Amino acid sequence: MIDQALLQQIVRQAGQIAVSRWPGHGHALESWDKEPGSPVSEADIEVDNFLRRELGRLLPSAGWLSEESTDHPERLGKGLAWLVDPIDGTRDFIRGRPGWCVSVALVSAGRPLIGMLSAPARGEEWLGIAGQGAWRNGTALVASTRKVFAGARVPADALPSADSDLTLVDKPNSIALRIAMVGADEADLVATLRWGFEWDIAASTLIAREAGAVVTDAFGAPLNFNKRDPRAFGLLVCAPGIHDAAVARLADRAAILAKG
Repeated sequence: MIDQALLQQIVRQAGQIAVSRWPGHGHALESWDKEPGSPVSEADIEVDNFLRRELGRLLPSAGWLSEESTDHPERLGKGLAWLVDPIDGTRDFIRGRPGWCVSVALVSAGRPLIGMLSAPARGEEWLGIAGQGAWRNGTALVASTRKVFAGARVPADALPSADSDLTLVDKPNSIALRIAMVGADEADLVATLRWGFEWDIAASTLIAREAGAVVTDAFGAPLNFNKRDPRAFGLLVCAPGIHDAAVARLADRAAILAKG
């Protein structure tokens, strides 16, 4: 397939480029809004350019889909595609907080084959390989095995009253890191009820799934990647024993919000 060690080296180097710009280490950083509520920084662009060049050299036949690059539809005709978020959790990055990571996935036929997260501000490297498992800093991951929905740990800032029976845990800004927390048994449930992009979740959902979590959209259907429209409505990553209860809890809200 590909040189896994070289891929890990490339993603690790991308993380080092990002952390060398991170205000959390006292570095000055230029940032701006691509659109209201959607920040980007010079570090996002630098990491994106680095990854596009180096991953292109590693696997020239693969397509490319990234948050910070213009989307070219020829990726749809290629058997493989890189899905990249150069800095997932840009708000935390800009504010000097550690809840961000570099996210890289290689996708084939709609499914991630390998996913990596580099979170140098947290001293973490995450890896998932389809059919082989998932690891953080070389230690194999085993996802949450919770079977009771009430009390499930959720990384969030706050919970609506309808979900007051759940338990808040620390929330990094990066959705990829929140998903990975389920794979590391540091959370039991991550759910979103909005339109999101594939590059945010391709790597981390593979990591969570390989650790034993269930990964679906908000309605309980499988996720597909490298689609013409690189979005999906909602995400649900959780312990297998609470998936049905989570789908049921979200069903009415998901049906209303998906139409909006």
